[in-house]
Amino acid sequence: MEKKRCGWCVGDPLYEKYHDEEWGLPVYDDDRLFEFLILETFQAGLSWITILRKRENFRKAFDHFDYRKIANYGEDKIEVLLQDKGIIRNKLKVRATVGNAQAFLKVQEEFGSFSQYIWGFVDGKPVQNHLSDYRKTPANTPLSDKISKDMKKRGFKFVGTTVIYAHMQATGMVNDHEVNCFRYAEVRG
Repeated sequence: MEKKRCGWCVGDPLYEKYHDEEWGLPVYDDDRLFEFLILETFQAGLSWITILRKRENFRKAFDHFDYRKIANYGEDKIEVLLQDKGIIRNKLKVRATVGNAQAFLKVQEEFGSFSQYIWGFVDGKPVQNHLSDYRKTPANTPLSDKISKDMKKRGFKFVGTTVIYAHMQATGMVNDHEVNCFRYAEVRG
């Protein structure tokens, strides 16, 4: 019998694999949280499947998402990235990634880790939603508004409320799996 999945991923093997193995699973590791932050930054205005298909290219181009290295990128590296056909070559997003790495390091200094900072908004535990249809998922919430505003104040770019809500979903801060999806109970437990 076929596993019941959230409707948004059905039919594309890459999407299904991402859904089954990663999406919505709580992430507390700073390295992984930064990876998702970069990918969500580049996703703004595009479809997530576009980003997933280029994920390995992003990984290579951005030094395996090493925010310590990215924070020190100079103009030469930025120019190399802007010529890389394997990634999204948006100048504002590339520059934002460098700035976000710098802001990420400052948050780590202040809070001990980015994880403690971001998960502090939900007291360290995922918000458990009860969606019957993914099409009823909000694009943002008052909580994503609050996090977005705070991150912007800290110097992050491309972290609007919709991007932040997508980040919360991807990193398991909210469980937005449909209640009849096999992952809903797994992620919840």
